[in-house]
Amino acid sequence: MSQPDDDRTRAFPAASDPARRTPDPAPDPADQQTTDVHPVAPLRQGTAPAPVAPQPAPQAAPQTWRPPADQATAPAWSTKPVAVRRADSFGALCLLLAGVAAALSLLLPWVPDGATGLELARRVVDQATTDWTGLFSTGLWQPGAVLAGGALLFLLGLLLLVPARAHRFLGLLALLVAGTAVAGVLVPLAGRAWQPGRFDVGFWFALGTAGLGLLGAFKALLTGPKLR
Repeated sequence: MSQPDDDRTRAFPAASDPARRTPDPAPDPADQQTTDVHPVAPLRQGTAPAPVAPQPAPQAAPQTWRPPADQATAPAWSTKPVAVRRADSFGALCLLLAGVAAALSLLLPWVPDGATGLELARRVVDQATTDWTGLFSTGLWQPGAVLAGGALLFLLGLLLLVPARAHRFLGLLALLVAGTAVAGVLVPLAGRAWQPGRFDVGFWFALGTAGLGLLGAFKALLTGPKLR
C-alpha cells in the first residue's frame, strides 16, 4: 500500500523544499525613496535682510581740451601792467601848507615896525590897477609874488588830491609858481645883506611858503604812475 503524499497531510510545506517556498513580495519603490532635508536657519523677528547697494556704473575719465600744437592761444584780457589812478597825498599836503603859510603872513608884519602882509597886498593891488610897471620899480612884486603864489599853490594842492595816473603836469605848474615865490623872498633877503634880524615873523612865513611849494612841486613832478 502506498504512503500518503506529504503535501496533503502537512498544513505548511517544509522549509527545505524549494519547490514549495512562497516567493517574497516585491519591495515597494515608494519605501525605497529617501528625502534629503536641508536645515534652514530660522529668521529673527523684526529683522529684514540688509539691502544690497547698487554698484555705480563705471564713468569715463573726463577729457581735457587742448589747443592744437600749431595754434597759439592768447587770453581775452591784456597781460600788460596797468597804471593805477591815485592821489598824491604828500605833494598835496605840502602845497596846502604853503597856501596856509601865505595866508598867515597876511596877519603878521614882514619887517620890524613895518606893514603887515595884508597892507602890502593892498599896495600891490593899487599899484597894479594904476601902473603895473611900477611894481618892479617899487619892489612890490616881491610880496605880490609870494601872496599870489601861495593862493595858487593851495589850489594846485587840492587838484593833487584828485586820483590820476600821474600829476606831473600839476607838479610842473607848481614848480613855476613856487620858483616865483622863491625869487620874491630871496631878492629882498639879498638886498638887506642876508641879515635875518632885519625881517619879522611875516617874512619867515613867506619863506615857508616858497620852501613848501618847492617840496610839493618836486614830489608831484618826480612821482611816476604806479603799475600793477
